Amino acid sequence: MPYLTGERIRLRAAEKEDISAFLRWINDEEVTENLLLVSPMSRFEEERWYESMMKQPATEHVLVIEVKDQGPNNDFRPIGTCQFHNIDWRNRSTEIGIMIGEKAFWDQGYGTETMQLLIEHGFSTLNLHRIWLQVYAKNKRAIRAYEKSGLTHEGQYREAHYQHGQYFDVHLMSILKDEWQAERPSED
Repeated sequence: MPYLTGERIRLRAAEKEDISAFLRWINDEEVTENLLLVSPMSRFEEERWYESMMKQPATEHVLVIEVKDQGPNNDFRPIGTCQFHNIDWRNRSTEIGIMIGEKAFWDQGYGTETMQLLIEHGFSTLNLHRIWLQVYAKNKRAIRAYEKSGLTHEGQYREAHYQHGQYFDVHLMSILKDEWQAERPSED
């Protein structure tokens, strides 16, 4: 399966050539405002991260989120990344992460569509049971996308994230396979 294809997006494996875009995104303070990154990243560090990521199981490799370009060639343009982290195969559970790095594509539903596509892949292809994530309470846009994707609030880590001179709560959200199946239209 070379791509995971949605209505307006596709997910593909990350390539070394993507490092320049990744660097641009993760060194943009607006993009990283709601990510764990707190320091600028050098090309050397990003290349080292890429090599380390490629040593992980393929199911945990970063996927690039692409949208069809409006140009005459119908090429695809990368706008962000997503990934399953630390899959626990015994419990069939994983953490999920997403970053829309191209700000021109914010607030257009691409995050929601990406989450839905990745969740479907996790449950339908990888046979996972539980998919979960952590999100800063101040990240209302992401919380909306996660809720639209079927994730529910499970709890919170109180004042667990320090940023801009204050502490913020971190929400824990998840979705179980049977909840996801119940939300899907029947194929009868």
